[in-house]
Order: sequence, then C-alpha cells, then structure tokens
Amino acid sequence: MAKFVFVTGGVVSALGKGIASASLGNLLKARGLNVILQKFDPYLNVDPGTMSPFQHGEVFVLEDGAECDLDLGHYERFTQTNLDQNNNLTAGRVYETILAKERKGEYLGRTVQVIPHVTDEIKRRIQLPADNDPDVDVVITEIGGTVGDIESLPFLEAIRQFRLEQDMQDTASVHLTLVPYIETAGEIKTKPTQHSVRELRSIGIQPDFLLCRATHSIGEEARRKIALFCNLPTEHVFDAQDADSIYQVPCNLNDQEFDRLLCQKLGIETEEPDLTEWKHMVQVILNPPERVRIAIVGKYIELKDAYKSISESFIHAGIPNHAGVEQVWVDSETLEGDEVGDRKLDEVFNGCHGILVPGGFGDRGIQGKVNAIRYAREKKIPFLGICLGLQCALIEIGRDLVGLDMAGSAEFDVSTPHPVIHLMEDQKGIANMGGTMRLGAYPCVLKEGSRAADLYGVLEISERHRHRYEVNNSYRERFEQAGVVFSGLSPDGQLVEVMEFPDHPFFLAVQFHPELKSRPRVAHPLFRGLVKAALVHQAPKQDSTVG
Repeated sequence: MAKFVFVTGGVVSALGKGIASASLGNLLKARGLNVILQKFDPYLNVDPGTMSPFQHGEVFVLEDGAECDLDLGHYERFTQTNLDQNNNLTAGRVYETILAKERKGEYLGRTVQVIPHVTDEIKRRIQLPADNDPDVDVVITEIGGTVGDIESLPFLEAIRQFRLEQDMQDTASVHLTLVPYIETAGEIKTKPTQHSVRELRSIGIQPDFLLCRATHSIGEEARRKIALFCNLPTEHVFDAQDADSIYQVPCNLNDQEFDRLLCQKLGIETEEPDLTEWKHMVQVILNPPERVRIAIVGKYIELKDAYKSISESFIHAGIPNHAGVEQVWVDSETLEGDEVGDRKLDEVFNGCHGILVPGGFGDRGIQGKVNAIRYAREKKIPFLGICLGLQCALIEIGRDLVGLDMAGSAEFDVSTPHPVIHLMEDQKGIANMGGTMRLGAYPCVLKEGSRAADLYGVLEISERHRHRYEVNNSYRERFEQAGVVFSGLSPDGQLVEVMEFPDHPFFLAVQFHPELKSRPRVAHPLFRGLVKAALVHQAPKQDSTVG
C-alpha cells in the first residue's frame, strides 16, 4: 500500500521545495523504493504553457507533451524517471475539470462548492499515482506557493482531509521554512519559522518534519528551540543550509538521517542507501580538473530559471568531460543595432570557448541571435542551436551563404520574401495558444556518418519538442548546395530535426529540446559534445600562454 508525503513551504517563496522534494525522492529511490513525485500549483492557469518565462521560469515539457512547472525537471533529473501529465496539477486544471462535470450534469443538481467538490478533486489527484500503479511505494506531493496564500488554501484543506482519512502511519508532512541570519545582530532568527508553522497548524496540519533553509548552520540550540515551539522532536528539525550545488542536497539530508527518520515515520523498512556514486559525481561537479566558458545568447536571461534545464545540462555535460562549465549569459538584444560588428562581438565573447543559442518565441532579440551565430560560424567557435536557435542558424546561413536576401521566419516577419521557417501545416487555423504546439517526444532518424549520429551512437532517437514553426522544405535543396547537412529528419522525411555544418569544428542545431532529457548521471550527447569541442577549442590558447 502506498505511503504519501506532502511538502509545503512557508515564510517566502523560492525556498527550494522542488529541490527538497526531488532530493527526498532521490534518497527513497536509493533505498530501493518505487517513488512518484507530483507538483500541485495554486495558480489558475490550466498549465504554464502560456505564461511568460519571466513570470514562472521555463516550461518543462514531458514525454507525453504536458507543459509543466520547472520543478518536474528537478524530479526527473534527481530520480531518473520520466513523468507524465498526471504529475502536475494546477488550480486551473482542477476548476476546469469540475466545471466540465457540472456542465454535463454529473453533480445531479447539487450546488458545486470548494468543499467538497474542489477538495475531492484534489484528493483524487493525490491518490491517482497509486491507483495507476499498484507497485508505487511512496507518492511525494509538493504544494506550490507559500502557506498563508489564499490561493493554496483548497490544496492545504485537501491535504488535511486526506491525512485524516488515512492511517496515521501512511502519511507525513514536510514543511520547508526560512531561518534568516541577521547580519547586524550576528545571529539567526527562528520567529519566522514559528509563525509559519503556527499558520500551518491553524488550518489543521501539524508538520512531522521541518527543513530549515538558512545561509548559516542553525545549530543545536536553535533546533531545540524550533522543535519546542513547533511541537516536534528535535531530531525532526533539519538544517537545510545553502549548498554549493543542488546535487549536494540529498547527501546533506542523508547525513542528518532525514530519509531514515521519514521511513520510520511511514513504517517502511529498507536497506541503507548507497550514495557512493552520487557523492563522487558531486565531487567532480565541485572540483573539476578543467574549466571552460560557454556563452548562452538568450532573450530571457534576466531570470535564469527561464533556462534552468540548459543550465543544469551544462553541469551534467561537465562531469564526463571532467570540466566545470562557466556559463556566460548574453542578452541577445545587446547584440543588435548598427554599431554591432566583430569588434563588439569580440568583446562580448572574449574568453568564451563555445556558444549556445536557446529557444524562445517572438521577434525580440532575433537579430542579436543571428549575429552571434554568424560570429560562431565565421570564427570557428563550437556552436549548438536549440529550437529557435536552429531557425536563426538557417536564417543566418540563408542570408550569408545561400543568397536568400532578407531570409526570415514567418513567425516574426510575415513580409519576408524567403520564409525559410514557416508555420507547420497542422498549426494553421488554430486559435487557442495553450497546449496546441508540437509538444512532447517525437522520433528522429539520423543520417549515417553525420556528427549527430556519432554523438548519439545510434541512428534512431526520440526527443521532446515545443514549437509551432518548422524548416520550409522548399529551401532544403538550396541549403544543401551551400554545404548544410540536414542530418536528422522525421521518419517520413518531411520535418527537419537536426542540421549541421561540416566545414566547422562543431556547428550543430536541433529543432527539439535536448536539455529536457539530460540527467546528472547521463549527460545529454549534444551538450557533452559541445563541452568537449569547447575544451578542444580552448586548448591551443592555453598552450600558447604556457610557452
């Protein structure tokens, strides 16, 4: 029978509930348990697909095409598991489901209310992973937002009811809270944690465990004080001090026996986890023998979470290359304008050994991406383009090498005489924006002997997508005549998935999002290849300085 763990947060948002949940899942899986994680968000959007990256960070796309909160990326990376649309729920989805039932008359004339109808739907979704898979041992449910927010009240009420309906040993509440350090006083303060727990208890939830986020170690005296005022055993109050790497967090929690005590609370008997491989990986991340700098030319760089999976993918790619990857963030809008020439680009990319152009939507910053790609191509700097990065690469090559003056994309230039990127046929006439793109995993066939095939080591792959526009097949032959190799196509040969430029040390772009499938234990081949190429690009410069 499945056990259920609920993770909530207090005081402020962005404390790291997603990392805490993922770390807990990691530890329980290391103990041999079958673990499922899910994220419940209290906002009214049906999913984050139509939200700006500045609002909510990146949209993480699952295998089945579900557009989800970025925390699901952490869940997949920490547990080596592919999740699906049932693992993310929003208040918008809850209300959409309930109202659809009401319109069909499924409530038999009853008044539809938050209690019991909204809470019952939330409880159904809490139970769903265990109902779908009888072999699930533990379901971890993270509740977004902060205790005290009006939006999260139905979710917290559903948890209160759910726990009341289960045996005491079958559920556990983990509350993540802030213990700030006051610089002028030179001490930590426990009062915010006390208030947060009091708020949680006022709605009927007594936390079983506290994770105390802090910049400094909270110390034994503070732990005892927090435990006393929050009605907990001292050993159930854990120090969640800032770590140098998020991949340290499972080790830090295990060192404090958090996973053992949680299993004890849930009545689960397991072997001790073997974290030897994970700890070795963390040491490589923290103490890499080599370092390399890679520029990320994006349009949402003010919020690094907008490119969270890309950032993590570079960390993963550094591990097999025994290198630390310094990520240099470049706003593509700063590379636009008449004054932008090679001198300006030399300054921006000085010391960078690779360039990545990520995905995005809209016309803002496009010319800056095109300028960066031209610079990478002409200066022989290793380059990887992702989604919009591939489209910008073809625009740049089309204008400079193919002779397609004013080549562009129909997405942001409907008047272009050469739409080398155009709207997919099945996207024409679609009115709704949410959930209507090409989403999720699709197969791709690689060209034998290509760089892509060499990197993957196979000729058939599957990658996740999130886009509306595709390469215009009318121009494919002209690009091939200019030296471009379309090394990855859909199985029917109609959609370009991968392009590369052989007359270059490493110039490769893809229509899909490889960062979504990168894992700390298995770095994605494309990121691994870019980091390796960047190390080779860096080497001659190192040799010349030594001499």
